Amino acid sequence: MTETSTGLAARLDRFFGLTARGTNVRTEILAGATTFMTMAYIVFVNPAILGKVTDPAGQQLAFPAILTSTALVAAVMTLAMGLFANLPLALAAGMGLNSVVAFQLVAGMKLTWPQAMGVVVTEGLVIAALVATGLRQAIVRAVPVSMKKAIGIGIGLFLAIIGFVDAGFVSRSPADPVPVALGTAGHLRGFPVALFAATLLVTAFLLLRRVKGALLIGIVASTLVAVVVKGIWGDAAGFKPWEVVLPTSPVAMPDFSQLGRFEFGFFSVLGGAAAALTVFSIMLSDFFDTVGTVVAVGQEAKYVDAEGNYPRPGTVLMIDSLAAVAGGAAGASSATTYVESAAGAAAGGRTGLTSVVTAILFAACLFISPLAGVVPPQATGAVLVLVGFLMMRDVGSLPWDDSTEAIPAFLVLTVMPFTYSITNGIGAGFIAYVVLKALSGRTREVRPLMYGAAAAFLLYFVIA
Repeated sequence: MTETSTGLAARLDRFFGLTARGTNVRTEILAGATTFMTMAYIVFVNPAILGKVTDPAGQQLAFPAILTSTALVAAVMTLAMGLFANLPLALAAGMGLNSVVAFQLVAGMKLTWPQAMGVVVTEGLVIAALVATGLRQAIVRAVPVSMKKAIGIGIGLFLAIIGFVDAGFVSRSPADPVPVALGTAGHLRGFPVALFAATLLVTAFLLLRRVKGALLIGIVASTLVAVVVKGIWGDAAGFKPWEVVLPTSPVAMPDFSQLGRFEFGFFSVLGGAAAALTVFSIMLSDFFDTVGTVVAVGQEAKYVDAEGNYPRPGTVLMIDSLAAVAGGAAGASSATTYVESAAGAAAGGRTGLTSVVTAILFAACLFISPLAGVVPPQATGAVLVLVGFLMMRDVGSLPWDDSTEAIPAFLVLTVMPFTYSITNGIGAGFIAYVVLKALSGRTREVRPLMYGAAAAFLLYFVIA
């Protein structure tokens, strides 16, 4: 090791407190790379989700621009977490939240893309204000644990059905009396569907074997197979003309055209009450997972105490809140702390240097936007289904023996995918929770915020 590298290692040790945390530069670099591998799929999946919907103005987001924004926000906010919170936590566009933006705000509520991103910026600013005033934790405590878990599970189911539809494994037809059908007209035909099934099973096997970066490996392998098959059979392979298109060059300068493309006109489009409820419901979807994620990663990285407390909580929550603002302002949907950070912690990551390494790797992704159009929807669809599976794992911990908790939770996690709306799911669950607790004579278990939220959602359903 040269004198220069030794000096750099010493400075990094002092800044991040590596020795005090029982780690070193080499371990932190490997841990940061591990975290990146486990969550790099978002660089391709986020553009795939946001790029599917055309807004009322006829605008469809370009894959290269969304890929650039996704990588940029992940790099900047993960770097901020590493430098200011000094914890091995990485951030990127939130799975589930991107689906809310695309399928609920744009496709469902008919907002334009800038207006939808304005909703994301607004909810991020609200959360940041709650953190600054110390109210965020109070709101988290007001919503029962069963509701928090059900929201995450419901989003997982929502992602799964989106993945099935995107891949062509499930189809929807307004003229068909059956809401959804298997494949096309009840039949599974063609190479793309076979590719989806193979990608799903192979990637699932990699997850089963705990292979680092299993989701990213699945996307890359599926894409390579698709490229080869389309190269041999052309249109006869069954892909749409705009799918699996090789770029003239795998690298290009970043496309920053989405930056700053947000506006707050959604208030006039939706009306004051509906707009406020929309922001509130997305806020609920956004911030409940953060504390649990930070604690879960902290248990692996050994930075939490016996009560689950972690260092610099205000800094961690503020960076996470500002990530939502950054995501909306960059046109990449809300960014949040990723539980995949636990992979880096398991690899030995203990400090913010792990996050700095992950951020650098995300920054490198700014130059690969031409590859976004190569990835087939069958690859990202399979990954969405498996992400849904990962988000479903808490379903057994729901209080199924208490119907006043279980029935509202059940409504949350079923109404979401069946209505393609996270707001509808949360609203149905909140109203059922308050009503069932009241009818059971257990009103003391309901905090005041829940009454107000249930009343607001009831009004939302009446006027929607």
